[in-house]
Amino acid sequence: MASAVGAVSSDNQWCQSARSQLGTRRRNLAGGVLHVDDAGRFFLADEAMQARLDADELENGDTAFLARTGHLRRPGLQTHAATFAAARRRCTASPLDYLILVPTLRCNLACSYCQVSRADVGSRRHDWSEETLDAVLAIVRGLDARAVKIEFQGGEPTLRPDLIRRVMEAVPAGIDATFVVCTNLQEVGSDVLSVFDREDVQISTSLDGAAATHGRQRTGGVNRTDLFFRNLDFLLDRYGPGKISALPTVDPASPPPASELIEAFSSRGLHSIYLRPINYQGFARKRHPHARDLNADWRSYHEEFVRTLIARNWANRTVVLEESYFSLLLRRIFRPGQDRHVDLRNPNPVGRDYVVIDHDGQVYPTDEARMLTRSGVIDLAIGDVERGWDTPERAALDATSTNDGDPHCEACAYKPFCGRDLVDDIARYGRVDLPRPETEFCRRHLHLFDLAFDLIHSQDEAVLYSLRRWLGLAGDDVRLGVRQ
Repeated sequence: MASAVGAVSSDNQWCQSARSQLGTRRRNLAGGVLHVDDAGRFFLADEAMQARLDADELENGDTAFLARTGHLRRPGLQTHAATFAAARRRCTASPLDYLILVPTLRCNLACSYCQVSRADVGSRRHDWSEETLDAVLAIVRGLDARAVKIEFQGGEPTLRPDLIRRVMEAVPAGIDATFVVCTNLQEVGSDVLSVFDREDVQISTSLDGAAATHGRQRTGGVNRTDLFFRNLDFLLDRYGPGKISALPTVDPASPPPASELIEAFSSRGLHSIYLRPINYQGFARKRHPHARDLNADWRSYHEEFVRTLIARNWANRTVVLEESYFSLLLRRIFRPGQDRHVDLRNPNPVGRDYVVIDHDGQVYPTDEARMLTRSGVIDLAIGDVERGWDTPERAALDATSTNDGDPHCEACAYKPFCGRDLVDDIARYGRVDLPRPETEFCRRHLHLFDLAFDLIHSQDEAVLYSLRRWLGLAGDDVRLGVRQ
């Protein structure tokens, strides 16, 4: 695939004639020129149609096609409908319904790319104090969203199952609560299993691939590696894969072969793989400085990974494997309102529907912000459990948490689907005003959206088979929701 990555070329700059005539932005792809309007509606113009568009010489067939797809400006209801559709693409913060809680910073592992400071498993004063616990429980009791998700991170939260249970018991009756326990699976005793056994609990762990890779990057020894895999297989046997999610962390300098990583997941019935490079935040930045800028090799690896899954899904249609982040991008394209992934929404409200509460009661807008603070890069706390977080610090971050008004974003065809991750910019560059094409966030997402639209317009049935299923569409005669 011919995919432009890096600075936005002049070919892909704002097209004034297209904006005035069609209300679209455009981007050159291998198959033609992609046009996207503010509502996220799109079409691919071939060379002949694009020449007519550029010359303002639309033919009857072009006009009919564009009118059918809603890309000719018309007064009245169509204009209002387009405005409404564009508004659905914008994120509106809900009441607080997603909490990440860190009851302890103590951990029984020392991963090579630990993203936050960790404390030794036997250390003191790294768990919630009674005062902090009381304040956290008061916040949980005050939740009034219809449904909430509470995620326990660390450190290693299973070192304090008693605190996990206290939080669970504090959720008000009538709220549909889901709990996620993030764990390295080094300890799975009866006390921990009593938490895991609950139907409203999901288990999240890390699986970096084959045993050699996982041992090198995480457990640091054969015995701990074997223990991890025994516990993982035990829990999969006990609950099935529907209760357990696993995420790999990939060293971009030496990623494992795609087939090897896929096999580590699929052989255990785990069908979603979130391809996650080492996070250049927290203490990982000290041991893995190369993670600051992910070069074209990483983008090629990510694309190869997606295409490998497509080929595998077509060869064996008894199971569908997905790369979770790519599936998320597809849903962002086709489903307005899919904005629960907090790094990929616009605006990206800070400290409103989602907060992180650390072991000392400090409150952060994201877990990555906590990482930067813990590693001494910059203090991104927006408050604490005692005074709350409606603070000037939150307001300062909130003011820059949008891609609206950015000249490069306004010129980009992918703006309706993309978002703003200012914490990532701060981590990598120490500033939030760098031209967007110079940021890792922009380079990575330009490539992924280019790949997505290349695949969307493919005529290869193997490609369309996987895309349909990643979007939750049924039937072999359905092309991304349009009956043939």
